[in-house]
Amino acid sequence: MTDFVNDYGLSLMVFLPLVGAALMMLVPGKQDESHKLIALLTTIATAIVGLLVMLEFNYDRAGELQFAVNKTWINVVNANYHVALDVISLPLIALTLFVTPLVIIYSWEHIPAPGNPKAFLSLILVLHTGMLGTFVAQDLVLFFVFFEVVLLPMYFMIGVWGGPDRLYAAIKFFLYTLFGSALMLVSFLALYWVTGSSTFDMVTLAEEVASRDISSRTQWLIFGGMFMGFGIKVPMFPFHTWLPDAHTQAPTQGSVILAAVLLKLGTYGFIRIAIPILPAAAVDWAPIIGALAVVGIIYGALGCLAQTDMKRLIAFSSVAHMGYVMLGIATLTTFGMQAAIFGMVAHGLITGMLFFVAGSVKERYHTLEIKRLGGLLVQAPRMGWILGFATMASLGLPGLAGFWGEFPAILASYNPAPGLSQGLFRFYMVVAALGTVLAAGYLLWLLQRTAFGVPSEEFEDDPEITDMNIYEWVAWTPFLILIVLFGFVPGLIFNVLDDPVTLVSDAVAALGK
Repeated sequence: MTDFVNDYGLSLMVFLPLVGAALMMLVPGKQDESHKLIALLTTIATAIVGLLVMLEFNYDRAGELQFAVNKTWINVVNANYHVALDVISLPLIALTLFVTPLVIIYSWEHIPAPGNPKAFLSLILVLHTGMLGTFVAQDLVLFFVFFEVVLLPMYFMIGVWGGPDRLYAAIKFFLYTLFGSALMLVSFLALYWVTGSSTFDMVTLAEEVASRDISSRTQWLIFGGMFMGFGIKVPMFPFHTWLPDAHTQAPTQGSVILAAVLLKLGTYGFIRIAIPILPAAAVDWAPIIGALAVVGIIYGALGCLAQTDMKRLIAFSSVAHMGYVMLGIATLTTFGMQAAIFGMVAHGLITGMLFFVAGSVKERYHTLEIKRLGGLLVQAPRMGWILGFATMASLGLPGLAGFWGEFPAILASYNPAPGLSQGLFRFYMVVAALGTVLAAGYLLWLLQRTAFGVPSEEFEDDPEITDMNIYEWVAWTPFLILIVLFGFVPGLIFNVLDDPVTLVSDAVAALGK
């Protein structure tokens, strides 16, 4: 079993969802229950394979690439099918394997109009492959392919099963991210040519850049292209405008996957590719990234205070919370990177939970207009308490995962990497700390308006407004457990990320020379 997992575990984990999607194509479209069962079993099987890989992972060598498979793929451009796993990918793969089956369970009785579980669940499985593949790819061309695979499923999920303005939101999402990806691809090609290495292997490219005399201006421009591609995906201010529209119009399942995993592809790209390969350019770009991160924190919080729609408010909160992740990355320190990865996981769990609740509120009230809601604790008390729990986690209450997603990033800003201005980053630290106060303001305002008080006359005697059903309990309970677990035992993630020989730590060490 060990040899099988070492040789085929990652590839099986990545492509098993595609096998499930292909199997669903063979089943008649009217057999809705069969499609739901195939999708659920496929994601569970994928999670089991992923769990076996994690059990075989050597945590004493957590910073090294393990389970590597490196085969010739496209000879004409020297691109290889190179996949491997290390400590940077591990938490994000675990998050993906955790979230997707729960989204399928929630979908059991929550397939959005116009229905068609076959198509809807097949898209989720294709999306699953794209996300997992991105986190294990070690070749830039392979990374780009997986990075782009996620676009089409999400485009169709928003455009077909979304809200009234779904076509506008879907096109905006597609064009924004595709534009960033085009610049990112140009940077990959530029890196390929200026190094003269005849390979797209990430580790080899990092070694070539370190050994060659590449002008700082060239490195700065190449990093800038990557910054656009990854920054739009995060999304960072001012490239964030597609996110509130996409979240507001997307079906609940799309919003959960988008918040929990897809946004992390951008931040992961910075940690996996941009900084390790171009550390010198990262030093030049870090103050800009830090500035945009803290602007995003404050702008996202102020945007939340101006919203009248519950999902749109949660979407703007993602802009603010991802700002903390990017601030941690901008410090270019080991602790800052650790804080960023923890922040990705915490944001995925908490904001995913908030979108789950918002979706169920929309299903019952047929609106997410905050001024029309109220009295959720009276009509659906369990759902109301879960909303309260999730908002407390999101605002960074100590003892919940959200606290460790924000506080370490702020703390890391006090002492950034050599070559960065301590005074500037300490200013960023103060601004980011003020953002936590604004977060408490807009989240408590949301909770007060939606959960407290008495139901409005419009919904006072509405029989459709019921409390949680069994599918919601099953899908949501694991989120709640992990939010508490990581809040009290953050070392479950931090200790794994503490290995000083990760690729990011190597890049940081290079910066200090």
